[in-house]
Amino acid sequence: MALYEHLLIARQDISAQQVDALAQHLKTIVEGEGGKVEKQEYWGLRGLAYRIKKNRKGHYVLLNINAPSKAIVELERQNKINEDVLRYITVKVDAFEQSSNKNRRDDNKTETTETEETAS
Repeated sequence: MALYEHLLIARQDISAQQVDALAQHLKTIVEGEGGKVEKQEYWGLRGLAYRIKKNRKGHYVLLNINAPSKAIVELERQNKINEDVLRYITVKVDAFEQSSNKNRRDDNKTETTETEETAS
């Protein structure tokens, strides 16, 4: 089985609970095809760079998936059908990243602080 990162953006007018239910639905699809969702991250409601289907914001969800390719095909087919999903992308990776989106920002702040301390 291969490793995939699947990021989706859901409409702004649905609740966080509905986004979680959507992610759980996608998780059952992957598990039904013989795969496994290793990690699920909800990044929150964020602004979009440009309007997508009259939406200025979207709920971001990241899924780290370990599954065969037929599970990804079915997952993407379900995303095309679902009206709540604005955009999605699936990328095949060699290994999953350990840090989450929030931690990346914190790491950058820590590196800047350490650099400033070293320079002083």
